[in-house]
Amino acid sequence: MAKIRIAVVGLGNCASALLQGIAYYRGKKDKNAIGLMHWDIGGYRPYDVKVVAAFDVDKRKVGKDVSQAIFQPPNCTTVFHRNVPKSGVKVSMGKVLDGVAKHMMAYDEKRTFVVSDEKESSKRDIVRTLKDAGTEIMLNYLPVGSEKAVRFYAQCALDAGVALINCMPVFIASNPEWAERFKKKGLPIIGDDIKSQLGATITHRALANLFKQRGVKLERTYQLNTGGNTDFLNMLDRDRLVSKRESKTESVQSVLSHRLASENIHIGPSDYVPWQRDNKVCFIRMEGKLFGDVPMDLELRLSVEDSPNSAGIAIDAIRCCKLALDRGKGGVLYSPSAYFMKHPPRQFPDDDGFKMMEDFIAGTKDN
Repeated sequence: MAKIRIAVVGLGNCASALLQGIAYYRGKKDKNAIGLMHWDIGGYRPYDVKVVAAFDVDKRKVGKDVSQAIFQPPNCTTVFHRNVPKSGVKVSMGKVLDGVAKHMMAYDEKRTFVVSDEKESSKRDIVRTLKDAGTEIMLNYLPVGSEKAVRFYAQCALDAGVALINCMPVFIASNPEWAERFKKKGLPIIGDDIKSQLGATITHRALANLFKQRGVKLERTYQLNTGGNTDFLNMLDRDRLVSKRESKTESVQSVLSHRLASENIHIGPSDYVPWQRDNKVCFIRMEGKLFGDVPMDLELRLSVEDSPNSAGIAIDAIRCCKLALDRGKGGVLYSPSAYFMKHPPRQFPDDDGFKMMEDFIAGTKDN
């Protein structure tokens, strides 16, 4: 089976975990491949993904082979597979725009971005790189709050005739105007804001659904998250958090039996703890009433390595996007988006999203 040719925008921790995983599963077989939702999707296996282009703005990554760049600071995710083969693909200098928060410059080089002094690529440069590399799918891993930069790269994907998987909470797939642009071009798009394989949002949704199924009235809830990677450092700028909070909150609100008033639901990144590195700790509290209006509450603590958690979803989203390309399907892929993303154009309960996604893979549902 031919490789799936992807471009990665942002060679951070999530990209590192994904590329390590592609190499890691190359030495596995179905029976001993732990940690995957699907070994085979339409004939494509995890190691059938190939990075053919990459863009970043950090001087420690620009110009290096992708296999080296993913291990450069400020990346700090767990290295579970150091032996990532040399790709022959060098990281191109991208476009900064609002992709780097101003406060990130105040930290030491090990924990923050150090913008390269190379000339920034123009839209024409990036489109040419995508086309020359034979790119099929662009994977967006830009930092939270990169509103202008995400839209810039989305337009580059359109101009290059490349499908898009938007892993970040800047609303492209869930924006009707952008969705229509991809539809007119016949290009698939999956988005927005990737869920983790087993993370805070999917767990919170599962518990909220359990309350609903068991007749428990949820009256108030919070989800507080801390971490020590550049994602959490970036999100110390609360102005960059508007779409992130909306994405995570709406993901939980959408599965409740009744929407909570804004003062009774609080969901979002809470603080940056440097020594946690790529470990994310989530605290969930839910207060409600049982039979006879008797009060109850639930508290949960979840600790996960953040970036491999994302990669477990990305590896399936990439292959679903490739299936759409093979089938000539453009526009929003509603089924994969509903299952893989926090803020899809259409929200569905996770059980429904799972079935829709399986039907899509089997070819019994168009998108």
